[in-house]
Amino acid sequence: MAERPYIVGNWKMNGTRAMLPEARAIDRAAQRYMKAEVAVAPPFTLIHAVHREAEQIGVGAQDCFPGEDGAHTGDISATMLADAGAKFVIIGHSERRGDHKETAEQINAKIESAIEAGLRIILCCGETLPVREKGQAEDFVLEQLRASVSKIEDPAERLTVAYEPVWAIGTGKTATPDDIEAMHKAIRGLLDETYGEEQSSGVRILYGGSVKPENAREILSLPEVGGALVGGASLSAESFLGIVVAASETEEA
Repeated sequence: MAERPYIVGNWKMNGTRAMLPEARAIDRAAQRYMKAEVAVAPPFTLIHAVHREAEQIGVGAQDCFPGEDGAHTGDISATMLADAGAKFVIIGHSERRGDHKETAEQINAKIESAIEAGLRIILCCGETLPVREKGQAEDFVLEQLRASVSKIEDPAERLTVAYEPVWAIGTGKTATPDDIEAMHKAIRGLLDETYGEEQSSGVRILYGGSVKPENAREILSLPEVGGALVGGASLSAESFLGIVVAASETEEA
């Protein structure tokens, strides 16, 4: 596993320029907690502004269009994201797969565009409650990943995987430590199988199921959990930094 835990804030469809003080606070605090790598993915409209504020944290995007340019009204290419200051892009998030019915083919096209633009990829995967209740969670998640990871060369430099159990996000249900550990170990096994253990060891696997300061330490101490993809708790510097501190202290332990 890579040395430093990776804590990524996904702001989703939240944020105007009034959020820039939060970004500044996150960046300044991250300079004091160097044992964790910290990043945020603001909405497209704030990527450039947050990039200008950031001295320490990484700045990325929440999605990209799988094409270079052309007549695609309202879409934003990976090249445009890189030009705005993004260093990575989240691809295959559960809200894109679910709300926008994204297919493996579309996700793979986005991966190809991101790689060509020089962006790192956070590839998301995760199962719904009906899938888990049928006992098919691991098979489902590994199939999602299997459809895409083989497209990514040099994975230690290019790829981060984020496991997000859809059924445990904003539902009041929680994944147990055993649930998280089992899925992360299964994902690691697939990465080892795809890339070989030497290459796979550099790919961090993030957990993205309603991570908060209150549960971050327990989650981040689990085997194969290399960080967190944080949603609502990343909108406040105070709550997000509680997770960063937990990651730093877990790394010291």
